[in-house]
Formats: sequence, C-alpha cells, structure tokens
Amino acid sequence: MTRTPHRRGADRTEAIMRTTLELGQEIGYANLSMEAVAARAGASKQTLYRRWSSKGALLLDSLLSLNEPGLDYPDTGDLAADLRAQIYAAVDLLAGPPYGALFQALVGEAQHDRRVAVALNERFIAPQADKTVARLRAARDQGQLSPDFDLDLAMAILSGPLYFRLLITQEPLTHAYIDRVLDVLFAGMTPRP
Repeated sequence: MTRTPHRRGADRTEAIMRTTLELGQEIGYANLSMEAVAARAGASKQTLYRRWSSKGALLLDSLLSLNEPGLDYPDTGDLAADLRAQIYAAVDLLAGPPYGALFQALVGEAQHDRRVAVALNERFIAPQADKTVARLRAARDQGQLSPDFDLDLAMAILSGPLYFRLLITQEPLTHAYIDRVLDVLFAGMTPRP
C-alpha cells in the first residue's frame, strides 16, 4: 500500500522539525541555519522556505510539535498546589533539558521577529495565560481568592518573575524559586477576614 501525498508531506514536515530540534540541541540556536537543517533532513532550502519564513518560525513549529503534556492545570481544590504543579511543569519545559535552551532562544528571537512573536503569543503564551486565568477564576468563585482580586494582574505577576529570570538575569529557574514567588503572591491574594 502506498502512502498518500498528504501523508508523505506530513512525514517530511515531521522529519524536518525533528532534525531542527536535534541540530539545535547540538549546535545551538545561534548556529542553526535553514541550510543546515535542509542538508541534514535531506530536503531543499526551498522546501523549508515554502513552509517557514525563518528559522525562528521553524523552531517555533518544531518546539510546539512536541505536544508536551503537563501544562494543563489540575483542579485538586487546592489552588496553591495546582499552581505549583503547573508552574513546575512549565519551568521544567522552558528551562530544563532537553529543550530549555531552545525555548529560551525562541523567546529571544520573538523580540526581533514580529511574526515569531505573534505566533508564539497566539499558539503558546496566550493559551497558557487563559488556562491560568480560568484556574484562578474557578478558585475565586470557590472563595479561595479575594473576590476583588484582578485575575489578569495575578497572571502577569505569576509569569513576570519566570520570564525575568529566564531572559534577563538568566539565574536558575528552580522549583525553590517558584515556591518563593507563590508564597509571596498568596500572601497578597488570599481572602482577608
């Protein structure tokens, strides 16, 4: 049985994205090029450029193709535990092996390539922010948070320290750091008697 042209195209796309991740891990994002990916994947540069406008766009699709589990929120009834579990998973994905350096490079690339920034926001950051706000809203509705607490601001406060360490100070992004951030945040957002 022969495979359909659509399946062959999907297989080629998967092979190119897998090659991008492998090569990116080996040589780093700064040294990654469309030419090097094409050569290793056995594809032409034209094939890559027909599908991706830049190496940043290719890296974005490659990283998002991983379909990493664990970035959905649990709802155990304990907001602090649920936030901790989800943020630990995000930290492990964004800052840990095997793809942390590539995620960091992608966020950095988004500062220079408007199309990558828009796609990263639409396909990764905004959906994660929406999940966080939805979990916070459920907790507020259950009386776990102050009824007048600004949920969008809480989302910004939760993510800001992560991106600050990830991109600005480049200090280690650890579970212990997340614990400190959550302790400070919960001191201000729990209902007052």
